[in-house]
Amino acid sequence: MPDHNPAPHPTKHGAPSLSPPDAGAVLDLFRRVRRETEELAAPLSPEDQTVQSMPDASPAKWHRAHTTWFFETFVLAPHLAGYAIFDPAFGYVFNSYYEAVGPRHPRPSRGMLSRPGVAEVAAYRAHVDAAMERLLAAGDEAVAALAVMGLHHEQQHQELLLTDIKHAFSLSPLHPAYLPPPAPPSASATPMGWWLAEGGIHTVGYEPSGAALDFAFDNEGPRHEVLLRDHALADRPVSNGEFRAFMEDGGYRKPALWLSEGWALAQSAGWEAPGYWQRLDGEWHVMTLHGLMPVHDDEPVAHVSFYEAAAYAEWAGKRLPTEFEWEVAAQRHAGTGQPAGGARPHPRPLLTGIRQDVWEWTASPYSPYPGYRPQPGALGEYNGKFMINQMVLRGRSCATAEGHDRPSYRNFFPPQARWQFSGFRLAEDA
Repeated sequence: MPDHNPAPHPTKHGAPSLSPPDAGAVLDLFRRVRRETEELAAPLSPEDQTVQSMPDASPAKWHRAHTTWFFETFVLAPHLAGYAIFDPAFGYVFNSYYEAVGPRHPRPSRGMLSRPGVAEVAAYRAHVDAAMERLLAAGDEAVAALAVMGLHHEQQHQELLLTDIKHAFSLSPLHPAYLPPPAPPSASATPMGWWLAEGGIHTVGYEPSGAALDFAFDNEGPRHEVLLRDHALADRPVSNGEFRAFMEDGGYRKPALWLSEGWALAQSAGWEAPGYWQRLDGEWHVMTLHGLMPVHDDEPVAHVSFYEAAAYAEWAGKRLPTEFEWEVAAQRHAGTGQPAGGARPHPRPLLTGIRQDVWEWTASPYSPYPGYRPQPGALGEYNGKFMINQMVLRGRSCATAEGHDRPSYRNFFPPQARWQFSGFRLAEDA
């Protein structure tokens, strides 16, 4: 997800074989997704939308423009006769990492781009939206398929928009709120239970559903068989209260619990709690998109690195699940727990179920499935070149767009990353 939104590939390159999308349904989806991006940006001032708080984050204005550039570059320019590029300079400013497309502005310096301003970005989006409406109305299936890919790409950037502005706001001494605080939690975390799973051969990877807007990213395939041992998987992620017990037992001070690189990083960075936690008057608080709030023990722990998740699992006498154990459990227990319900600024209290409000670290490195081959051309840069030095996360977060929580979905980040809504659940050998 950190500017690595994976794209679907033709079947010969190892991706799922999907049915052609219905052009009318694509047009409706296009209007909805583009509107949702603007609604997410609406609470932000022009100054908010320009700030970049670290190299891994991007300004909200940039997300709005980059997703628009994607449609202009990969859909409109090749397929709409007579299309007029809004501004040729935007190709340099809003390209993310596509070497085949041309040079681009350095990612760590996106916050230096005071221009184009928010108003011009809005005009850019309106220009591209009008052209996309004309093109999609023609009903071309190949164009519709590209548009669906672009919309899923934009939904990933909707999540990034929220997590990036959260990081920016966390650095302000004013503790600004993106939205007003919600009502106090009305539910409590259920006791942690366990799903027992027999070992054997299981099939993983995306299986096309035949739906009108069926979609999967290329890293979800090809579908293939894996061998699992007997094991058990926790029926929910670890909570803030449970992680607090690890902290109070000196978890951040016991090197025997930690992987070597994680211990070195925790020491050099001074970690003593999850990201965004801070102690005020002897009590733990957490910076949220609702501002600074007390830590609620019933919520899933979030903003922990893979290293912290692995250290907790060692402390608890358990382990992290592999991504395939996670996926098989998700296939079997789909529909348990609360529904996704679209993106929200903050995780809800834990209820039993596979679908929760934090991405979940797994013990699996991010690597290609057997038979995977990158697509030729610029869109082939989406995925394959990132399959190194990353760990797989499964599930979804509170900020994830609806429809991005299928069991086969593979998110990935470097093990030290903490700025996403990343948590974990436990596993053990049976």
